[in-house]
Amino acid sequence: MTANTMGRRLRNTVLAAITTFLLVACAAQQRVAQDAFTISVLGTNDVHGQLLPSGERAGLGAISAYANALRAARREDGGAVLVIDAGDMWQGTLESNLVEGAAVVEAYNAIGFDAAAIGNHEFDFGPVGREAIPEDIGDDARGALKKRAAEANFPVLAANLIDDATGHPVDWDNVSPSVMLDVQGIKVGVIGVMTSRALQTTISANTPGLSVAPLAPTIQSQASVLREQGATIIIVAAHAGGRCTEFDDPTDLSSCGTDSEIMRVASALPAGLVDHIIAGHVHQGIAHIVNGIPITSSYSSTQAFSRVDLEVNRETGAVVSRTVHPPHWACLYRVKTTGQCVGVSDGSSEIVPAIYEGREIRPDPAVVKIAERAAAFAARTKDEKLGVYLEAAFKHPPATESPLANLMTDALLEASGADIAIHNVVGGIRNTLPEGELTFGAVYEMFPFDNRVVLLQLSGRDLRKLIATQAHNHGRRLGFSGMRVFVGCVNSTMDVVMQRADGSPVRDDGRLTVAANDYLALGGDNILMPIIPDGGFAIDDGMPLVRDLLVDWFRARGGTLDPDDFQTTATPRWNLPDMLPAHCRF
Repeated sequence: MTANTMGRRLRNTVLAAITTFLLVACAAQQRVAQDAFTISVLGTNDVHGQLLPSGERAGLGAISAYANALRAARREDGGAVLVIDAGDMWQGTLESNLVEGAAVVEAYNAIGFDAAAIGNHEFDFGPVGREAIPEDIGDDARGALKKRAAEANFPVLAANLIDDATGHPVDWDNVSPSVMLDVQGIKVGVIGVMTSRALQTTISANTPGLSVAPLAPTIQSQASVLREQGATIIIVAAHAGGRCTEFDDPTDLSSCGTDSEIMRVASALPAGLVDHIIAGHVHQGIAHIVNGIPITSSYSSTQAFSRVDLEVNRETGAVVSRTVHPPHWACLYRVKTTGQCVGVSDGSSEIVPAIYEGREIRPDPAVVKIAERAAAFAARTKDEKLGVYLEAAFKHPPATESPLANLMTDALLEASGADIAIHNVVGGIRNTLPEGELTFGAVYEMFPFDNRVVLLQLSGRDLRKLIATQAHNHGRRLGFSGMRVFVGCVNSTMDVVMQRADGSPVRDDGRLTVAANDYLALGGDNILMPIIPDGGFAIDDGMPLVRDLLVDWFRARGGTLDPDDFQTTATPRWNLPDMLPAHCRF
């Protein structure tokens, strides 16, 4: 055998080996492609009735566009999409509130949601009809919630909402603790839970006979049952939240509040039991992995959506990998040159439709039609001018003494004729008042709650105790008008001085009329809990709604309003050390 012959044979052997390897590798790749597929989970939370675009709020039409684009992408690669909401769906805009959330449920049906959790604000509408709380014998305090749930084409979930009469989760039409979904033959269990403080952050008159069970044990129990029933994937829709600010690395929790409710819940679950949690309630962003569980949250009011891709083995149903995406802004348009997200196209050639998964974002016509019909129904009420011109926008940053918070408490004080006015301005104010002619709709979106005015007769001592408690409520302190407070600490003893608007002191034995709202009077946010008497405060159902009182105040005042006139930086109402020691007590 010549050297040339040997060389040719060696080359042929090598080529054959390489060809065999490539064929085997290609076959292996084909088996992987056939044996696995992607389930993309698109999550929403705290939509709060946002049917229409408004500023950074994209509207449910935008959510429909992104959901459809994602579905098209998964159809191409043989995958699937789940769309799941984490609660607080319908309370918050005039278009939704006028029909007690019916338009939002209709839009969710058109989008094709697969499941949704009940949030604390789902209770806000009370009985079916215009009354926000039961007025007559036979009124069902949860009538509107039950009606909306029954209209949904998707299961509404509430695993830890307990009926005290039975000791079990509530049993209402289309409301259940969990649901088993079939996704291309794979069983996916979805559980719904709400924050442990859900019943303290809604109208308590609508929640008698209910209680909220702890989240982690409830999830563990439900997930174990679903696993026994064959679920290989467990997703939790949790109306409970936390906050992170950086999203480059889902395993990096340095920007997260790891002591927040949803982080603590995830940390308490057995490893491997839950595959994904969609969170909400606190209107913040999360796209992180805690205790092996991807947690997502996408702010509020359709500003964004969350997404986790689960790569699933077709034979076993097991999750073999997952990709956690940062919150994605749900904009309809972008600036061509910069990619900047914008809400509405101005017709400029610089503004182009947003692209997602290689597709132009186009709202679903059915969802657009639903939103436009709701807008037309609300238009006359929404566009009513109140005779006041705002020289600049009254913004409401997360601070107790913003110009808008001060405006609201000042208006409540003057309109009620009380000595002091108090309001839960952080959380109780939901939108800015825009520059220009003030309309009823703007006031409504600033304060969409049907809370009544309550006039409380308090002693100076009671008021001092309230202020002392609120002094430690950093970031969410009570807003007030009609006085200034000065808080100090000497040897762990808190000193509270309260001074009326005329400079006179508030004495412990003095009596004051304090204007508040029924949400606070009934224990909302635990603000008045330190001073609520046995049997509770008396609430007069004949008093006007806070919003109506504000509207009447604007109408009577007229003229112009400037946010600079309600700025209290130079003479703050709250005066206390930046770092009040935790051990400092009244």
